[in-house]
Amino acid sequence: MFHESSVYSNSFEPRMLELSQDYILQWSDQACDEMELAEYIRACVQFIDRETKRCEVFGLDTTTRKALLVTLEDLLVEKRLKRLVLRQDVAQLLQDNDMDSLEQLYALLQRRRFGSKLKPAFESWINSAGESIVFDEEHQDEMVVNLLSLKKQLDSTWRVAFRKDEELGHGLREAFEAFMNKQKKTSATWNTDNSKPGEMIAKYVDMLLRGGAKAIPTSLSVANSKAKLAEDDDDEAAIDEESEVNQQLDQVLDLFRFVHGKAVFEAFYKKDLARRLLMGRSASADAERSMLQRLKTECGAGFTQNLEQMFKDIELAREEMNSYKTLIEERDGRPSLDLNVNILSAAAWPTYPDIPVIVPTNVNAAIENFTRHYKSKHGGRKLDWKHALAHCQIKASFAKGNKELVVSSFQAVVLLLFNGVSPDEHLTYEHIKAATGLSASEVKRTLQSLACAKLRPLTKHPKGREINDDDTFTINAGFSHEKYRVKINQVQLKETKEENKETHERVAADRAFETQAAIVRIMKSRKLITHAELVAEVIKATKSRGQLNVADIKKNIDRLIEKDYMEREENNSYSYIA
Repeated sequence: MFHESSVYSNSFEPRMLELSQDYILQWSDQACDEMELAEYIRACVQFIDRETKRCEVFGLDTTTRKALLVTLEDLLVEKRLKRLVLRQDVAQLLQDNDMDSLEQLYALLQRRRFGSKLKPAFESWINSAGESIVFDEEHQDEMVVNLLSLKKQLDSTWRVAFRKDEELGHGLREAFEAFMNKQKKTSATWNTDNSKPGEMIAKYVDMLLRGGAKAIPTSLSVANSKAKLAEDDDDEAAIDEESEVNQQLDQVLDLFRFVHGKAVFEAFYKKDLARRLLMGRSASADAERSMLQRLKTECGAGFTQNLEQMFKDIELAREEMNSYKTLIEERDGRPSLDLNVNILSAAAWPTYPDIPVIVPTNVNAAIENFTRHYKSKHGGRKLDWKHALAHCQIKASFAKGNKELVVSSFQAVVLLLFNGVSPDEHLTYEHIKAATGLSASEVKRTLQSLACAKLRPLTKHPKGREINDDDTFTINAGFSHEKYRVKINQVQLKETKEENKETHERVAADRAFETQAAIVRIMKSRKLITHAELVAEVIKATKSRGQLNVADIKKNIDRLIEKDYMEREENNSYSYIA
């Protein structure tokens, strides 16, 4: 009857919508002033649901429902857009990982196709959260775990709350890439522009490849998640450790892709791989090969060429030693000292300093025998022995039982000085230093690992954490361990501050040479070029190895001018000197 007399469309509907608009506007103003964003979002969703149901209860016309819904969206969403995407409020939701509120917020904005308007706030929070992790010098060792947890949270937010919005997905990747490559000279990188994330990713991969599934943090462990699900389902979860390690490596590789300059990662990964190969500390040969293949796929064959050569060297060395041992046993019988030698290609492996040491007579004789054998087979090759990388197993007799100690070469040299020494006889620091031929820093580091660590085959007098010049040492008569074979050579696996500094400085120096080479190539091609054009060309030419700082480019230009490769011209230009 109302419709037939036009009362509904001419009088009731306009008046109802007018009053509704006034009420919604008044409610919205009050709610915005009094409520936090999460509370406001929930209130808006409930408000829209209530009004929609009311239309159904009173049987209002479809045109009324649509008009009312348009009014609700206009006043609660479009008019309040700035409030809904306010950076500090959205940041709080992300910080609290409030998935329900984020999902409702996105759904509310998408009513007017405004979901992508969250991008600036989303990117801003990612940048802030990421930088706080990357530049937190007190918790550098936890950087990769925290970054992986952050990435996991953000991926879940994008997938569940933001319904895989393409624009927000681009924002996530762009923000991650921005903070991962932000350059800042800090003490953590020894005041270079090197990438700290690149270094820490390499070290995290090293931890995974040394420890396997056991090394995976609980917060990132798939096995832990599956175990919880199994408990809920009263079903036993069968976890494949190899699959879990591979899954972790894939996640780390996602972080690695964001890093522009791969040189820092390459330097530290190569150094850690060398340690694992030389000391046999890899948890799985398959995982090592799998990671190498991943890097080859990601960065190309040139990136992994030296790494592949390192694996080949170890395999060839194994074959070489098998033939040598067979020859020795056939000629002289089984030797008293079991010598294993790794022949390494100098170009493929990291550079190692020559540290002088007095090698025990029997070991030195075995080394000379192998040297003669090797040179008879490979004329013209020179062997440069790196005793600092060696490790060995020595048998030791203690009052509480016999043990086999796995030690570094320097630890072995020190321990062998105590052969034939009575338990109460003291050897002075100066005597040990003279007898081993090691530098003061190496002697102190080695003695500290033998007399001040958790496992102490030696006793220091007087007791203390630091090694002093007037200290003396005796055999630890009370040394005991539940295992027969005891590993004490952890000192070789730990990176010193000096080694870390040297690696960063070498990468920075290589970067400077690479920059100079790029400048020379550009100058040779262009002959004459302005400063702005040269800087732009150099950045473009070296982009694949990481973003260069303009100040560093200028320094390298000045160095090349000093070396007479180029000279300054008028109008802020440079010319090439043939």
